Amino acid sequence: MPASIVLGAQWGDEGKGKLVDRLAGEVSWVVRFQGGNNAGHTVVLGDRVIKLHLLPSGITRKECNLVLGDGMVIDPWVLRQELDNWLQQTGEDPSQSRLFISERAHIILPYHRMLDSLDEKIGTTGRGIGPTYADKINRIGLRFGDLSEVIGDVDWAETVSLRMNSDLSAAGAEGRIEAAQLAQEVAWIHDTFGQTVANTGVMLDNALKLGENVLLEGAQGCLLDIDQGTYPFVTSSVTSRGNATHGAGIHPGHIEQVIGIVKAYTTRVGAGPMPSELFDSDGDHMTDVGHEFGTTTGRRRRCGWLDLVVLRHANRVNGFTSMAMTKLDVLGGIDPLKICVGYRLDGKEIHEMPASSAALARCEPILIEMPGFPPEPLEVWLDLAKKADVEGLGYSALPSAAQAYIGHVENLLGVPITSVGIGPDRDATIERAD
Repeated sequence: MPASIVLGAQWGDEGKGKLVDRLAGEVSWVVRFQGGNNAGHTVVLGDRVIKLHLLPSGITRKECNLVLGDGMVIDPWVLRQELDNWLQQTGEDPSQSRLFISERAHIILPYHRMLDSLDEKIGTTGRGIGPTYADKINRIGLRFGDLSEVIGDVDWAETVSLRMNSDLSAAGAEGRIEAAQLAQEVAWIHDTFGQTVANTGVMLDNALKLGENVLLEGAQGCLLDIDQGTYPFVTSSVTSRGNATHGAGIHPGHIEQVIGIVKAYTTRVGAGPMPSELFDSDGDHMTDVGHEFGTTTGRRRRCGWLDLVVLRHANRVNGFTSMAMTKLDVLGGIDPLKICVGYRLDGKEIHEMPASSAALARCEPILIEMPGFPPEPLEVWLDLAKKADVEGLGYSALPSAAQAYIGHVENLLGVPITSVGIGPDRDATIERAD
């Protein structure tokens, strides 16, 4: 059976968790393939708000197996806390039955968090993600599959702690790593997660050969990709389609669907250029109505008009077979609505993103206007979605101006929008009828 990928098409925070939660009801495996606890996925089930950073969003489906894949960097202490929180909420510990950690995934240690906390330029989450990926590339990182090889090795702990302390000193950090403490931490990680570590790539390949459905869940978004994003204001991993199967340990031929997730407007967290950013009442409306604060950091998200230059770039890199639009309801009450269809850079009109962030920062948005639609309370949007589902109305259930907005984005982008989110609840989604 083929596998599917869910990817963010903007700067992250597009609503991937909600879609993965919906799709997880149809699959046997949900896989994280990159990033770490710098991700923040939120799933709303009625009165329950579930915030995830490491665990795949398919956790709400108890028949679904969960994989933390080869390309991830994992903080064991954060993972344990997340599992404990889930245990308290549900009485289930997935690590005892359906959670599997790749033996190739790299481990975030306190040293990595200490280094990351010194960042004052990029605006990282401070979770140790970048330093762990740096160690991976420098071939000095620690993987889950290597834990058993270093436990009790005094020389290893001494050598590694000396290297870590040299790096911390050079970076201006005050803290230091004790060899004995490092040895204890490694032993705890092995004791806590040793039974969960597996050759997950082989497991997924076998599952696909047996006809099981697999869903690959991306973290962050295309514009935060280390190669294809707004460098240097990016994350430390490849967030795009090309890394999905690689980071899961399976080959690209398994993939049939690539679903891009896009908000009905644009947001980003932290520093970096964002040509369609708003600094007026419309931007404040998006922030307030959309509750635009980061799941991981709590930082206020910057908001702006939907940027089709960004989406064209994301589509070129990822080849979306379809897109899912989220938070359309947030635009209710803004009139007129605007869409960024190009940029002006140094007096010239362009329709592709410049690679240079300095050049992108000089870009001015070229905007088109469309009629807006009225605001509604969340319960009204949810009732509308349920009615559309029961009666098979599709987008015809939406206000005419909202339908026109969706259709125009589709036409300009050349990719079908197959679902539209109109609220945070799992059921506040309208599927395309045709």
